[in-house]
Amino acid sequence: MNANHHETSGPSRTQQITLRGPAELADALPFMLGFHPTDSVVLVALHGERGRFGGRVRLGIPSSPREWASTADHLAECLVEGGARSGTRPDGIVVFLCQDPAPGETGRHVMERLRPFSQRLRTACGALDIPVYEVLCISDGLYFSYCCPDARCCPPDGTPLALSGTTVTAATATYAGVQVRGTLRDMEARLKPAGGPEEEKQRAALDTAAASIVPRVLEGPEDRGRVEVREETLRLAREILRRFTNPKPLKSPKSPKSPKIPKASNPPANTANTANTANTASTASPVNAASTANLPGMTFPGRALADMRDGDAADDALITPEEAATLILGLQDRVTRDRAAEWMEGWEGTAALRLWRVLARRCVTPYQEHAAAPLTLVGWTAWSTGDEPTARVALGLALDADPEYVFAQLLHQACNEGLDPESLRSCLRSERDSRAAAEQIAPASSRRVRMRASHRQGTRPALGRAGRQTGTRDRRAAAGVRPGGPAADRPGNGSPRHGGQRGSRSGR
Repeated sequence: MNANHHETSGPSRTQQITLRGPAELADALPFMLGFHPTDSVVLVALHGERGRFGGRVRLGIPSSPREWASTADHLAECLVEGGARSGTRPDGIVVFLCQDPAPGETGRHVMERLRPFSQRLRTACGALDIPVYEVLCISDGLYFSYCCPDARCCPPDGTPLALSGTTVTAATATYAGVQVRGTLRDMEARLKPAGGPEEEKQRAALDTAAASIVPRVLEGPEDRGRVEVREETLRLAREILRRFTNPKPLKSPKSPKSPKIPKASNPPANTANTANTANTASTASPVNAASTANLPGMTFPGRALADMRDGDAADDALITPEEAATLILGLQDRVTRDRAAEWMEGWEGTAALRLWRVLARRCVTPYQEHAAAPLTLVGWTAWSTGDEPTARVALGLALDADPEYVFAQLLHQACNEGLDPESLRSCLRSERDSRAAAEQIAPASSRRVRMRASHRQGTRPALGRAGRQTGTRDRRAAAGVRPGGPAADRPGNGSPRHGGQRGSRSGR
């Protein structure tokens, strides 16, 4: 995520705990967001006399100090306007500045370098008649207060953060099942190309797929090529979803002894990436007085990160560069992407989230812009299955890849405003059911047409000349409606839906 795409969220209605002092505020931040923010500025709204935590907004810290003033104004306005829309205008704000030291820097250097930004944030909030009660800088395992003048509790050289899992907030979060998914940097790395020798193979596969697929989509008669590519893409994606539920090693002519991956009837817990089963995860919504949300149990950061990387590597091993290239190019079609979004819950949602992650990691240079489609599907599937932190990160990256990607814009806004994804799930289910019903009706209509044509061919010869009966029958049979007519090429109805090129730059 960067300074172009902010995250907001409304207040939650969950169990409350009480925080006392800057140390507990700093410890609570990862539980509010669902991850440790890196290179981020976070504003959290406070409500009422007791300072109940409400909405929050997160942005990447702009690298240029010249952008700090406009960024501070934008953040303050977003938080206040978001609260006003939900009827809960903030009574106060807490600000966090999180950034790792650059080479040669210390945590205190970071704090001093960001001090003008902290002051600008305070004045921006004050201009909206909202007081800022605390501004904390978190860097290099330390926290610094810009507001507390007492060196006994907030010394100038910083105070070490509490050990992970040792605080009241951590204990309460563990009991409530709150999961911290590592750092923001770790979450983004799972959705970006990792580099290495395999990247060149993927680039070559994308070049080959583009040379084959793009002409079929753009030059085919009456969109027939587009429809064929769409069905081929969805068929391959379904095959890979099933492959994820029963993984087998891919056979490579260059590597006949591929590493064996155990079979499983359901997505395996270890090799298929425990961390990827996002349908069991829920959002870490803003907490009430450092509140909690309904997330699965906490994990140890080092072990969880290792499990995620192992699981991602196992998923990557299940998809060849050629298959990934075919799917990436195929998903640039808006209709194809929308139909793929129907895999949003249950085992399909779990497997689809893993597939979209793999495809996002395969969008190597110069195909970075193509990542907008799989990243948006990551965001949608994660949000649909309850993993709101992952959804926010993925949708932000999708907008980095293509700021005009309409589907990502709409989902990002809906997620930020705390809307229920069930309304969109219901629409997608309705689309899927309507298409399935149309596909059942189309073959029946085709059979009735053929029966009428056959009946006319059987009665017409009695009126004609006997010498022409055989030839007439043959000619009319050849001109009859065949089973492979328009309904077979275009599932759902007789004409394709237009406007789906490459996810359509103008309307996706």
